Amino acid sequence: MTTSMLPSSNKHITMDMETILHMKKGLGETSYAQNSSLQKKSMDTLKHIIIDSAIDVYISQSPDCFTMADLGCASGPNALSLVGDIIKTIGGACRTSSYPTPEFLVFLNDLPTNDFNEIFVSLPEFVSKLKIGGKTEESSSPLVYLTGVPGSFYGRLFPRKSLHFVCSCSSLHWLSQVPLGLFDGKNKPINEGKMYISHSSPPTVAMAYFKQFQKDFSLFLKSRSAEVVSGGKMVLAMLGRQTEDYTDKRTTYLWELLAQSLAMMVSQGEVEQEKLDAYNVPFYAPSVKEIEDEVHKEGSFTIDYLRAYEIDIRSGNAKEDGRIISMTIRAIQESMICHHFGGEIIDTLFQNYTKLLTESVEKEEIKSVQIGLVLRRM
Repeated sequence: MTTSMLPSSNKHITMDMETILHMKKGLGETSYAQNSSLQKKSMDTLKHIIIDSAIDVYISQSPDCFTMADLGCASGPNALSLVGDIIKTIGGACRTSSYPTPEFLVFLNDLPTNDFNEIFVSLPEFVSKLKIGGKTEESSSPLVYLTGVPGSFYGRLFPRKSLHFVCSCSSLHWLSQVPLGLFDGKNKPINEGKMYISHSSPPTVAMAYFKQFQKDFSLFLKSRSAEVVSGGKMVLAMLGRQTEDYTDKRTTYLWELLAQSLAMMVSQGEVEQEKLDAYNVPFYAPSVKEIEDEVHKEGSFTIDYLRAYEIDIRSGNAKEDGRIISMTIRAIQESMICHHFGGEIIDTLFQNYTKLLTESVEKEEIKSVQIGLVLRRM
């Protein structure tokens, strides 16, 4: 992913991203497993839509084996949460209607560097929670087969017509690569001092990000169109924009503060200005219209639901909010930052970031915008 070493081809950039980008592994204080409460909050906002969509597919298809995929599953407590809720709800619906409970085949997908081991270690506890009414006999548990599928979802992952249901939460705002076009003809960065779109960025920066989103999301839809059965559904949740303004503060503010935190280290001689100028994140927050346009252009899915809504990420305690947001961003960004700048800056950087966040939370609202999308395969 690093932008200080400009790769000569898209393929190289994508391969590099798959190697570098991952949530912080393990169960330590700075791990993603310990710092994913904001993602859980976003996921819970769409939980009823996800479960209702899965049940709708099961009722319409009535397969002996219900096959679903979680794309961008990450690790930690969120990884199996939705899967478990879907299985229990479908199982409950079957018992109520006296239908036999199907078997479940679950694909857990993320990039190869994801901490799949942490997920698999938690499987015994996950299976025990699926037991009906706490019973211990074997027949009280649905048959569930789980497998890890490492790889980028910007491409094919599963056999043709093999999936009944797909969900993806807090993942599709991550691009397959840092966009091309962020350096001029002399290999100089054009988004100096910033790591994402900002008010001071040249218009070409926003356009580079938008074009990369179009390419990636189109490929995502095309890949899933081959894998999802007719009548199957996808529920996607991602950070986005409620307006067509690329510089909507709700999608850029946290990146602005992180860039300021790095600028503080530049002024203290701890980070080179050239390193900061060359760092860009592979992230894009699309608008509802941009998503809708790509779905219509690809043509394999109908839109059952599409909505953008705000999530207030504050709790009322500025110091605690600053810490939580900072730790969340660190768990997501640490692998990329360490690769580009070196690991020795990470603690000081996020001390600066926590301070700026705490001061900001005390003064103003900090909200994010999430987009929920339900697609039905035609």
